[in-house]
Amino acid sequence: MASLFALDIGTRSVVGIILEEVSTGYHVVDLEVMEHKERSMIDGQIHNIVSVATVIEEMKTLLEERHGPLKKVSVAAAGRALKTATGKMSVDITEHALINIEDINRLELGAVQKAQQELLSSDAVTSDNQYYCVGYSVLHYLIDEEEIGSLIDQTGRSASVEVIATFLPRVVVESLLSALKRADLEMEALTLEPIAAINVLIPQSMRRLNVALVDIGAGTSDIAITNNNTVSAFGMVPIAGDEVTEALSSTYLLDFPEAERVKRSLNDEESVTVSDILGFEQQIPTVDIVNSITATTDRLAEAIADEIKLLNNQSPQAVMLVGGGSMTPELPKKLSIALNLPLQRVAVRGLDALTEVTLADHIVSSPALVTPIGIAIAAKRAPIQYMSVTVNDKIIRLFELKEMTVGDALLAAGIKARQLYGKPGLALCFKLNGQDITLPGSHGTPSTITMNDRIVSTKDRILNGDSIELLLGADGKSAHALISDVIDLESESMTVYIDDQSVELKTEVLINNEPGSLQISIEDRDEIIVRNPITLREALLVAKRDTDHQPSLQSVVLNGKTVHLKQQPPVYMRNGIPIALTSTLYAFDRITCEQETITTVSDIARDLDVQLTEQLTVSFNSTQVTITKPRFSVKINDQAVESTARVTEEDKLMITPLTRQPITFSDVFAFVDYQLPTGTTTSFKLLRNSEPIQFYDQLFGGDQLEILTT
Repeated sequence: MASLFALDIGTRSVVGIILEEVSTGYHVVDLEVMEHKERSMIDGQIHNIVSVATVIEEMKTLLEERHGPLKKVSVAAAGRALKTATGKMSVDITEHALINIEDINRLELGAVQKAQQELLSSDAVTSDNQYYCVGYSVLHYLIDEEEIGSLIDQTGRSASVEVIATFLPRVVVESLLSALKRADLEMEALTLEPIAAINVLIPQSMRRLNVALVDIGAGTSDIAITNNNTVSAFGMVPIAGDEVTEALSSTYLLDFPEAERVKRSLNDEESVTVSDILGFEQQIPTVDIVNSITATTDRLAEAIADEIKLLNNQSPQAVMLVGGGSMTPELPKKLSIALNLPLQRVAVRGLDALTEVTLADHIVSSPALVTPIGIAIAAKRAPIQYMSVTVNDKIIRLFELKEMTVGDALLAAGIKARQLYGKPGLALCFKLNGQDITLPGSHGTPSTITMNDRIVSTKDRILNGDSIELLLGADGKSAHALISDVIDLESESMTVYIDDQSVELKTEVLINNEPGSLQISIEDRDEIIVRNPITLREALLVAKRDTDHQPSLQSVVLNGKTVHLKQQPPVYMRNGIPIALTSTLYAFDRITCEQETITTVSDIARDLDVQLTEQLTVSFNSTQVTITKPRFSVKINDQAVESTARVTEEDKLMITPLTRQPITFSDVFAFVDYQLPTGTTTSFKLLRNSEPIQFYDQLFGGDQLEILTT
């Protein structure tokens, strides 16, 4: 039967164990303890990797002499800088039942991955810190969201598992891995010390009770809480057995190893011989030594009690103490007082409490051995197995929750998905004639990923030892544009002609209210105004021509009163065709202005809708004739004038109606070249529309007039 090799690498010592799984549980085949040769670990953290690796290698060599080659090892980490998170994973089981342990393991590890995602997205960690999972415990199994004891062979719509997972900073785990590598050992599984202890001391049937398990080592005291059939919390305080050793060292001037020896003797002897650093020996009663460390023991008990209350929100029903530090005199009593529990509810538990574990005959039972035995069992029951790959020559550890991919390795290396593409260039934001415009930067190029010198994608599967190289893509370029790039103009100016005057229409550019040109580069948040005079109205303004051309006379004194004259709008022609002021002009257009001016009497009369004359059109001897007859008399400054006379604003104009006389046949002769016959032998007859008419009879428009001679 295959043996399990486990190491408990503590602050003061390294415990090595060989364990076999038997039908009744587990059998401890061999167990050895080796002290660190110097203080190479402090508070559970490796400070001297070489020194720790040397002790591990000696332990490995010793056990190999008895049991053959050892290549893989299960280890536990102390809870220094411990973080916890919960995760839940569900699968659809409508098509099949979960029928074996492997299915359950995959579901549990998926929940662990969810817990890791929850931790990394929380405020509990910074983006610069990487955390490794070092163990987990199942909180609940569920079928269709209802709690159940086991998922094996269950049926329903969905199966779920909720776990509480524990995580440690990368530096804690990496130092542990480095020490193992130096000793030529590969880490098979990793767990947390309180998880290891709880696996052997508190079986599932006892976890309905609210119990605190405290593993007191040399540097840290690791805590696990059970309640409601699950492990509900983990914690740690950075105070443990070394605090007691240091107190003895200070009180009696002992070097650290001597103080450690004295501490371990306190439970076995009534008095202890000590040798201080000056070479003096003295016999000191044990009770006096215990009294000298009362303050330290009180501080240790209070720190543990405070953390238990913080994790559990109250005192638990009972407390189990394991680990070498648990044998500190008076500690159970002081802890019971701090937690307000009866003394019999706080107990130190040794290997005798392990009902499913048997020991080889040469192994002496001790509370310090509970954790290393639990490490081996935890590695079997809930293994967290790691694989190692390199990303850009940096070693990355990943715990194998599934078939791991290149993407998983990149994420573990701290490379975010957005880093797999070059950053897009910065956009250019500005305002053009009051409108917000954004020009995007160019896209970045994708990164190139190679694994073992071949190009791969993030979906490709990775194996232990693979080497991944990531060549980051190039960043995109920031947006850049000239003003001319965002304005639809063929040129900055064009020429038109207004009444034969050459006019150059230039584009006006204002950048942040300062003059500019179309060839200036746009800066972010610029406010740009481009005025392009392309309409007739704008061209007239450039040419300094009045678009509302005023008449030559604004008013006139008429019949003793000032009369304001109507404004006559000009008519503009482009290349001979009328256009409006809003019409768009094009290069080399020719514009002419046509406007009736008011300068003469007839202009004024027309503006005032006064008809100075009456006109009538008739036919005279088959020739059309228009007869005009004055209806008003016109005087300027009391002088009679014709209607063509020019008027100024200083003139006094009089327009007086004449007595209305009808237009008669006799009026025709003023507009035709005709002489009436003379002499006694010739006579004539006047006809209108073939009817006789007299000289002074009234005419009407369209009359046919004739003179017949006989």
